Amino acid sequence: MVTTETINKIKMEQATGRVYNFNAGPAALPVSVLEQARDEMLNFGGSGMSVLELSHRSKHFEDILNRAEADLRTLFKIPSNYKILFLQGGNSLQFAMLPMNFRAPEASADYVQTGSWSKKAIGESEKLGKVRLAATTGKNIYIPSQAELDLDPQAAYLHFTANETIEGIEWATEPTPPPNVFLACDTSSNLGSRPLDVSKYGIIYAGVQKNLGPAGVTIVILREDLLERVPPKLPAMLDYKNLAEGKSLYNTPPCYSIYVVGLVLRWLIDLGGVEEIARQNATKATTLYQLIDSSGGFYKGVARPDSRSRMNVTFRLGTEELEKQFAKQATAQGLEGLKGHRSVGGLRASIYNAVSLEAVEVLAQFMKEFQRING
Repeated sequence: MVTTETINKIKMEQATGRVYNFNAGPAALPVSVLEQARDEMLNFGGSGMSVLELSHRSKHFEDILNRAEADLRTLFKIPSNYKILFLQGGNSLQFAMLPMNFRAPEASADYVQTGSWSKKAIGESEKLGKVRLAATTGKNIYIPSQAELDLDPQAAYLHFTANETIEGIEWATEPTPPPNVFLACDTSSNLGSRPLDVSKYGIIYAGVQKNLGPAGVTIVILREDLLERVPPKLPAMLDYKNLAEGKSLYNTPPCYSIYVVGLVLRWLIDLGGVEEIARQNATKATTLYQLIDSSGGFYKGVARPDSRSRMNVTFRLGTEELEKQFAKQATAQGLEGLKGHRSVGGLRASIYNAVSLEAVEVLAQFMKEFQRING
């Protein structure tokens, strides 16, 4: 079905018992990070304990947390007037925490609806107060332009989702809010994949299980002056001000997940930073999109070309039966996680930071051979 060269590459990968991982999240982690975590599992830093056993108040864990924050600041050149929090609850908790902390009871907040995750954020926010749609793309798979946004100069904030994993669309640049309206962004699926000017935002939040670590940690980066807006008497675990004062240690944090995030951040720095990983990610995405566009319609891209995601390549075949056949044969060849999200079907290759160019090339070769046999 596939060429001898491709089969040999797959066999080399499978000799370690591993597959090419295109899952949408939790997603692939760098092998070197997994190996370091393995080697330090029983005795971290001479402590005689695993990180899984360390007290979150210990000097060892304090060093882990401080280094992770320092490396995150280095990678994104985060200004000193921004707080960094390592929290639990996933991205979905942030959908509620954001309006609870930063939208006054009588105020409204602007949201841009571009897909499934921005819609979920809107749904949670509507439970707590007034939401105004600055734009909605409905069933059209694209990112609106600045001119298409209907913005309220009195809004508490303007929220958008940087990358929609289900639909496979991504903002190339952030929208510009009106003066005195801060920008809030869900960057769960592309934080760490490219450079980011943090100073343009009031708050950025991201579950790390796409590009920066394992499930269990949500990174929140927020401008310090916004903490003065936090209302009194919020539940302690939902209060950004309280959590910032506790320096992510108000309660026991997800220690091991934070440790692995720290290893991934160090891997990114050693690789050449977000500039280098952005170059690699662009190469991977271009490889797949060019194949889709040159397939003569056998593969059909889902997203409008000018809005395509570099993280989640979504595509369809002529029939659902053929898509099922594609996914089944890919899995048999060690290409895992290519089914589209259950809500929309189709096919999806998630090519986050730790997915190698070789993995993408193997997938591309599989796609060519599949078309040759079935086209």
